[in-house]
Amino acid sequence: MDADRLLRARTAAVDAGLDALLVTPGPDLRYLTGYDAIPLERLTCLVLRSGGEPALVVPALERPAAEASPAGSLGMEIVDWNETDDPVELVAKMLPSARRVGVDDHMWAEKVLRFRTAMPDTQQVLAGPILHELRMRKRPDEVEALREAGAAIDRVHARVGEWLRSGRTERAIGRDVADAIIAEGHARVDFVIVASGPNSASPHHENGDRVIVPGDPVVVDIGGTTDRGYCSDETRTYVVGTPSDAFVEAYGVLRRAQAAGVEQVRPGVSAESVDAAARDVLAQAGLGEYFVHRTGHGIGLETHEEPYIVAGNARVLEPGMVFSVEPGFYMPKRYGARIEDIVVTTDDGVERLNLRPHELAILDPDPG
Repeated sequence: MDADRLLRARTAAVDAGLDALLVTPGPDLRYLTGYDAIPLERLTCLVLRSGGEPALVVPALERPAAEASPAGSLGMEIVDWNETDDPVELVAKMLPSARRVGVDDHMWAEKVLRFRTAMPDTQQVLAGPILHELRMRKRPDEVEALREAGAAIDRVHARVGEWLRSGRTERAIGRDVADAIIAEGHARVDFVIVASGPNSASPHHENGDRVIVPGDPVVVDIGGTTDRGYCSDETRTYVVGTPSDAFVEAYGVLRRAQAAGVEQVRPGVSAESVDAAARDVLAQAGLGEYFVHRTGHGIGLETHEEPYIVAGNARVLEPGMVFSVEPGFYMPKRYGARIEDIVVTTDDGVERLNLRPHELAILDPDPG
């Protein structure tokens, strides 16, 4: 962690006509300071003033944690407050003449409203348009952290065959996968989707007690956060036993759609053009109506962040932008499938950060 992020954020705030940014616990605070503060009813807030030095306001009992975090090495002032103090008034006094401030997108409404009461003449706007612009363009160290996260989740998918077989429930398989996410290099499990048979037609299925039976397609969508704070997210589709001819044919189209989306990625093209490249392949094969979500989302300190790969987003891709390419098809009460890779826009093209095969993974239903 270095002070450059704070400097760039302050410069961007000045350019946007803001007198300060107020950033509470969440991904924006982690991005700017490296401090993974616990969101509490007690106020922790980075006060990034356009005309002064930054200050981190923390509850007195959280001061040791703040000082021990990367924020403690940035040279900024850490201001603590006691239980009988009013921390919102404390922040307001730091900004006596502020007319316009940006509040982070994850700030609790209770705190937003308290700041509004304490600074009635100060306009509040979302800081997201400023901070997301900074976070969206990953620097080489961030890309490397995401590359490591991608390799870690690849290792989990390489082991799915150890647990996925007929006679087991989605929930039991999900527990095994969650354990492997930690074992293979993550600090935290963020999500595990094991969607079998007709449940595979639900993109965000919640694991249940359905028992896997031979012939089931199973969508496995998993991700976690590494100790560097960056996220993984990868989906592969498996079949336990022998798939139907219709499913194999549809899956072949999906492979072509996902490849078309990845091949479209390069600097200078729009985010929506990536969505269109994948979507058009499915539509031409008569599967377009079954592709019910966007093609991708950015990833970094959050699993879902800018840029979003969706129709209507004309944002031009730039080197360092990292996002998923994950078309799917979902036929209600029948089956579904998805292929998801995280990719990074390079100086002249694209790099996949997930390297597991895209072929339909056909597993022995009873490996014995």
